[in-house]
Parts: sequence; C-alpha cells; structure tokens
Amino acid sequence: MPMEPPPDLASLSLPDIARLLSEKRLPPVEQWNPDHCGDSDMRIARDGTWFHQGSPIGREAMVRLFSTILRRESDGSYVLVTPVEKLSIEVEDAPFIAVELKTQGEGRARSMAFRLNTGDLVAAGPDNPLILRETPDGPHPYLHVRGGLDALIARSVYYELMNLALDENADAVGLWSDGAFFALDGSA
Repeated sequence: MPMEPPPDLASLSLPDIARLLSEKRLPPVEQWNPDHCGDSDMRIARDGTWFHQGSPIGREAMVRLFSTILRRESDGSYVLVTPVEKLSIEVEDAPFIAVELKTQGEGRARSMAFRLNTGDLVAAGPDNPLILRETPDGPHPYLHVRGGLDALIARSVYYELMNLALDENADAVGLWSDGAFFALDGSA
C-alpha cells in the first residue's frame, strides 16, 4: 500500500487540518510489546535526517513509514516497533523537526498547526504543547507530537512564533493555541 505524499500546509485551512488529524490512524505501537530484537542500525540526526548504516535514507516515503512505528520507551530510549519485533534506534535530539507554521486568529482565539519534516501535521494545544527546554547550548523550543515524541521547532519557525508573540504586545511573551497559553521566553 503506497503512502500518499504529505499535504501542503499553506493550501490547507485550520478546519481542514483538524479534519485530517481526526482521520489519521497511526499503528497502535503503545499496545505492541514484542521482545527486543537488537539494534536497527538507524539514527535520527539532530537536523531530522534519518540514517541507516551511516547513509541517509533518501526515500521520504520510507522515513514517513518508519516514523509511524517509532516509540519512546519509559527509560527515554527510542525503538521501532511492530507486533513481532522491537529494534533500538538512536535519536540525537528529537525525532521530528517542526518546519512550517500555519496560524489563524489572535490572542486567546489563535490556533496554530505545524508541519513536521515527515509531512505529519500537529495542532498545538493542551495535548500538544509548545515547550522550552534547557539544553547545554541554551534553551530550545519543542512541540509535543505524541506518546513521548517531540519535534524540535526549526529556528525559522521559532522566529516566526516570536514575531507573532511580540506583535501582540501582551504582558507575557507567548502565544495561545486551542485555548492553551505557551510562554516563548522561558517563563511560566
């Protein structure tokens, strides 16, 4: 069954995005508990590039497919899991990169959606918060995707978020999305 190419975020309205998200069915990886079978010889680099045996995976459809069976374990490690197999995968930072933003409304009425480097769409809100995390090289912004998996927000997207927040001249530097407020300056 061939995977369809990801939709173009710019051509979608936020209601279209919400409909697509409600229709998306991911494999129930959290329900699969096979024995650990070893290492996948795969790595997701900090820039979001997927590698197998040291070479980049050039087929986007293959990366999208692997991303659907990715799971974070309770010890913080990452695995690729099917009903019969579980293989370790190295993740240098976050398994996804938020590469594009779509926003509608202002203030408390704002809604935001992000396109990930895998083509997936994620709507920011209470279940998918924006988070600033301290790292050895300073704070980095992330978006919660699902089940312990996060997306690093690309620098250009973070600048876009900050410009929106500063343009709103609010008391706190941050943005609302789907009824939740997300501080973008490390406070809160």
